[in-house]
Amino acid sequence: MEQITEYKADEIGHWSEMKLDIIREYADAYSRVLKNQKRLYPVYIDGFSGGGVHVSKTKQGLIPGSPLIALGVKPEFKEYHFIDLDSQKIKALSDIVAGKSNAHLYEGDCNSILLDKVFPQVTYEQFRRGLCLLDPYGLHLNWEVIETAGQMKSIEIFLNFPVMDMNRNVLWQDKNDERIRPEDIQRMSAFWGDDSWEGIAYTPKAQQNLFGGVEVQKEDNETIAEGFRDRLKKVAGFEFVPKPLPMRNTIGATVYYLFFASNNKVGNRIAEHILKRYRLKGT
Repeated sequence: MEQITEYKADEIGHWSEMKLDIIREYADAYSRVLKNQKRLYPVYIDGFSGGGVHVSKTKQGLIPGSPLIALGVKPEFKEYHFIDLDSQKIKALSDIVAGKSNAHLYEGDCNSILLDKVFPQVTYEQFRRGLCLLDPYGLHLNWEVIETAGQMKSIEIFLNFPVMDMNRNVLWQDKNDERIRPEDIQRMSAFWGDDSWEGIAYTPKAQQNLFGGVEVQKEDNETIAEGFRDRLKKVAGFEFVPKPLPMRNTIGATVYYLFFASNNKVGNRIAEHILKRYRLKGT
């Protein structure tokens, strides 16, 4: 990892390290399963790849990020697609993948790059199968990407559901608070796919207010995450969506939920087994 010291690596907490461990375990199993199915062509996709390494708050040093984890999986994926907005992170990745003709780097917005350039290369009819990590820093992912992956039937996803960003910027106790910015509401609707999130996040109270109007109450994180899980199945078309894993910080607050969604029965069984172990372990 000596060659990637020119950019400032992101510092991550224990919950993100746990997520990387889950990705590693699943990618290893995924690769072994597909190796036994000779016709299938496994592809790894990372929509928010970063520069390849992170600074661990717990270990006080550099640790491999998702690109290095994927590149280290044996048997190897046939192709790798790494995307990031940050040119310095793409430059760092270019040093890591130098000489690997099957590793493709993209600098820019993953929403358009995935839909226009990457997903069309991973079709079911071509016997290609993709493992896609969608790990945005906040509400920076469009629903169209998620739904397209579900409809294609050839792509499995691990998804960061950024509930902390939602709570900080959109899902306040008073849904009509003037401090909630219109652009944040738009980001929420773009991530969710429409404005139906309002009916999940806020429900009517039993009593009316003094003026005869119906007051609403904000639902808890689990209710909102479950609403999105239902949407992944019924709207995006993923057949298998296990209960997501809440990733908590050192004071026990849920930072985000880690979702897995797939149309593959074997992949779902593997993911459920891994997620169950980490759920029992605690985050």
